[in-house]
Amino acid sequence: MTVLESLRKYSVVVADTGDFQAIARVKPQDATTNPSLLYNAAQRPEYRHLVEEAIEEADKGGGDQKQQSEAFMDRLFVSFGREILKVIPGRVSTEVDAGLSFDTEASMAKARHFIELYEKDGISRERILIKISSTWEGIRAAEKLEREGIHCNMTLLFSFAQAVACAEAGVTLISPFVGRIYDWYKKENGGKDIPIDQDPGVASVTRIYNYYKKFGYKTQVMGASFRKVEQIERLAGCDLLTISPDLLEKMQQTQGELTPLLTPDRAKASEGDKLHLDEKTFRWMHNEDAMATDKLAEGIRKFYADARKLEQYARTQVTEKVGA
Repeated sequence: MTVLESLRKYSVVVADTGDFQAIARVKPQDATTNPSLLYNAAQRPEYRHLVEEAIEEADKGGGDQKQQSEAFMDRLFVSFGREILKVIPGRVSTEVDAGLSFDTEASMAKARHFIELYEKDGISRERILIKISSTWEGIRAAEKLEREGIHCNMTLLFSFAQAVACAEAGVTLISPFVGRIYDWYKKENGGKDIPIDQDPGVASVTRIYNYYKKFGYKTQVMGASFRKVEQIERLAGCDLLTISPDLLEKMQQTQGELTPLLTPDRAKASEGDKLHLDEKTFRWMHNEDAMATDKLAEGIRKFYADARKLEQYARTQVTEKVGA
């Protein structure tokens, strides 16, 4: 048995890529995308037809260059998502621009637009997860969207406060970032590697998983942003794990059998009291976590920069079309 086959016995495996050919090779249940992954995939000749489709859609909608670029990006997200859904049985995550992280209403509007585009392509909203930043404003947007049957995947999640607030909001899924937490503490540790037994990213996901299962929250936990296979192995039993194609292929080529350390029974026996977070308590509790405040701010900046790179690419494509 391979390590990947063993992991599938305990957790839903999700591919973190916009390359649906790579997805077809590793056969995950679900897939996640983001602007950076789509930008890279869009450069490849085999996906040029999706770029052309997005150009045509943007041109058809009219408007100024900014409006056409936005329409191009939205169509590209949905077209890649549609193609990914042809090779997986489950759901695809499509990301709201990080520039909307502090705007509840605009995040909701973008999420609704994505769902509208997917449904026009004949894809049920049950197969879509809308990725939204785990800010207070993003969590409030997700809470309202869930009531409309639009399911959300809360990203850029680093603190326990964020996890608790998402659970109380009734979101479908959260994506705590294991690798980025590990990176922060490794840097604080002078660049020295951190033993897997002391890995703070693994510990964070374990704590969240235990809290959710102990208190009966329906929100699923999807560990994300892995740096090494050992982190994934330690989180076997987590509801879902989203993994890059290179790590998935490494696990597919390695023999071994995992024993899950995350189980509902262990969670029920874990320590900790149930919390309720209003906005003030959330902001204070999150602020007390230096790693989480650093990584959330940095993550929003980086995701925003990735989106602007994709936007610049969109403007180039739209401009070339107009000039043709």
